[in-house]
Amino acid sequence: MAATARHEREMIRKCKANEAKTKDPVEKLRLNCLQRGSAGIKGLGRVFRIMDDDGNRKLDFAEFKKGLREYGLILEPKEVKSIFDAFDKDGSGTIDFDEFLISLRPPMSKARKSVINLAFNKLDKTGDGQITVEDLKGVYNVKHHPKYINGEWTEEQCFRKFLDSFDSPDDKDGVITLDEFLNYYSGVSASIDNDAYFDLMMRNAYKLK
Repeated sequence: MAATARHEREMIRKCKANEAKTKDPVEKLRLNCLQRGSAGIKGLGRVFRIMDDDGNRKLDFAEFKKGLREYGLILEPKEVKSIFDAFDKDGSGTIDFDEFLISLRPPMSKARKSVINLAFNKLDKTGDGQITVEDLKGVYNVKHHPKYINGEWTEEQCFRKFLDSFDSPDDKDGVITLDEFLNYYSGVSASIDNDAYFDLMMRNAYKLK
């Protein structure tokens, strides 16, 4: 149900090609993140959360610059300043990193956001705004998973592997929020040009009506 390896490869290829052409620093940062896969934007968010010592969910310029560097994103100093200024709309010297991460998602049509929300709501069986192993029971059928069939993984391990695929490699907490789900599928969406195909892919993957 997560992105196929083919979609990931196609997205990474497109992002590399587009990065060479873009002059927009924000777009360059977005493309840099997505070259790390569909969970790339989430990974940057994790670095920022770790740096947010006082828990106010805001970053000043020094923290922002350090966060990009720690995530391994190499940008020119003037590009970093330009990105920061683009998000510091009120000129306060700080940016709200939740708003920043939402703005960093590749743009998606209403139709795409709508079908992503449908899929999330189907998986979020308890309706508490997050998907866990408990939610997946009875919703995600692992009986056809090759590693379940050959006895290598239990049902629980299959569920956990599904949840992990939405996480950045160093932040596997076994919980998917709607924001994380949207961040992930915005990356998948970047590899698919056609709205109708994206809609069909999501409906088939999650058996949506």
